[in-house]
Amino acid sequence: MRPAGSAGGLSPSPAPIALWRRVVFGVGAGLVFIVLLGLGTWQVERRAWKLDLIARVDARVHAPPVPAPDFAAWPRVGPDDAYRHVRLAGTFLHDRETLVQAVTERGGGFWVLTPLRRPDGSLVLVNRGFVPGDRRDPATRAAGQVAGETTVTGLLRLTEPGGAFLRSNDPKDDRWYSRDVAAIAAARGLTGVAPYFVDADATPNPGGLPVGGLTVIAFPNNHLVYAITWYGMALMLAGAVVYVLRGGRGPGPAGE
Repeated sequence: MRPAGSAGGLSPSPAPIALWRRVVFGVGAGLVFIVLLGLGTWQVERRAWKLDLIARVDARVHAPPVPAPDFAAWPRVGPDDAYRHVRLAGTFLHDRETLVQAVTERGGGFWVLTPLRRPDGSLVLVNRGFVPGDRRDPATRAAGQVAGETTVTGLLRLTEPGGAFLRSNDPKDDRWYSRDVAAIAAARGLTGVAPYFVDADATPNPGGLPVGGLTVIAFPNNHLVYAITWYGMALMLAGAVVYVLRGGRGPGPAGE
């Protein structure tokens, strides 16, 4: 007797369908495996780059101070100059200072950015340091408003255009969330301003304010964890593919 439901003869073998699905599964899994390996390798390369960056920045920070770039060198200032230990001299223009909101190890308050006029007439914005919110008025820290020629040592920083995360600078209302050199210079009517600013070091100011030397130098470096994650996923995928293609369980419905 023929099995019920058969049109005649034996039922077609499902093997060709199972083989076709296994081939498609294997090819797709292979492509995903290559992508995962690529992502892991990219993270390894990023980690090497980040470690080199950290080493270079550390060398700049701890090197002896060098003169801050002058007017002729301004067009060449770039990422390789960030956190360079520099020194500059001039006279502060305290009537043009700008307060930029800040959160530091001392709590919330403001950075005090003051233009320093150099002997050649050029200006450099100096982040003199931190003041708490109740000392934002210069009259409450008059002793720290240094007069006459002075020398500043600190770290060269690149401008921070636009504002902070989710908070844009508002020059019209004099609200600042980042140290945007060009915008601050324009708001204060300053010309001939360097395209960088300088974070003053921890040398105490008269009266104790502003407090310098609070620059945070941190470069997140989670690339090794990411690389292990991608490589681990690639290894698990390879194991699953071997299991499936050796017949542990097909990629299709049971029985195929």
